[in-house]
Amino acid sequence: MLFRMLLDEATGTVSYLLTQAETGEAVVIDPRAADVPVIRAMLAEQRAQLRWVLRTHAHDAQRTPAEQAALDQLGAPWVQHRPPAQPLLPLGDDYIEVLATPGHTPDCLSFRWRDRLFCGDLLVVDGCHYQTRPAQPQSLWDSVHDVVFRLPDETLLFAGCARRGRMVATVGEQRRWHPWFGNTSRDAFLTRVASLPPQAGEHPAAH
Repeated sequence: MLFRMLLDEATGTVSYLLTQAETGEAVVIDPRAADVPVIRAMLAEQRAQLRWVLRTHAHDAQRTPAEQAALDQLGAPWVQHRPPAQPLLPLGDDYIEVLATPGHTPDCLSFRWRDRLFCGDLLVVDGCHYQTRPAQPQSLWDSVHDVVFRLPDETLLFAGCARRGRMVATVGEQRRWHPWFGNTSRDAFLTRVASLPPQAGEHPAAH
């Protein structure tokens, strides 16, 4: 499997391209419009066909007609908003598992491939470029603790945003040391989130 990460240094957002060399099938996770020429060039170089476009989540600031028109050039089926009826997406003789992990936004998804989980901004809480507090804090806690933290300690977590230049951690590390989710209670987490400044245009009592 060929694995590439594409970092937008201006926003810290990250896209991922996985290509199964034996079959020439590929998936891209959280592509940006600016990535499209690079992704197409890499696919051509690898003589690969894009099988799926996977989206962990999106924000209103990203949903412009121009952005979508550029992404449509990728020409592959999209998986976003909710897991498909068959949550195991075939990729050559392998597969990618689709997991519902709402909280950062109401319809977040995570994608598990072997020992890796691509979880978007699930663990960011207060550091997302587009959204500085979770849309559904209760669901976010449940997604992190009931889905992500139940994976093996050695599972690699690939984020949708690079923080201080870092894009990957392990489940074991985050379970122990994450500043919002590690060694704390659900009530303490929710109380702390409630104290965050509201989003622009949001009434303080909305959470």
